[in-house]
Amino acid sequence: MTPAQLKASALADARPPAGLSPEAKALWYTKKGNWDEAHGIAQDIETPMGSWLHALLHLIEGDLGNARYWFVEAGRPVKKPAQIDELWDEIAEEVLK
Repeated sequence: MTPAQLKASALADARPPAGLSPEAKALWYTKKGNWDEAHGIAQDIETPMGSWLHALLHLIEGDLGNARYWFVEAGRPVKKPAQIDELWDEIAEEVLK
């Protein structure tokens, strides 16, 4: 699956495609606009990728201090709210490799 296909599925489908990794599922719910579901999944991913997803979610939420913390935990550069869509794409590229 490509990032574009994942995004299209989130915009069109009621449920995520079968077989997605937890990371891809969190991205799917993020694009779907279901912050709570995405956050619940990301909280359970105890890896740098999980921290990066967590950073994205708190950036979307507008909690910039918390987002900054998670960017640092992930070892990734801090992004700004204007970069949310670009960041989703960047994370999706890595998750779907």
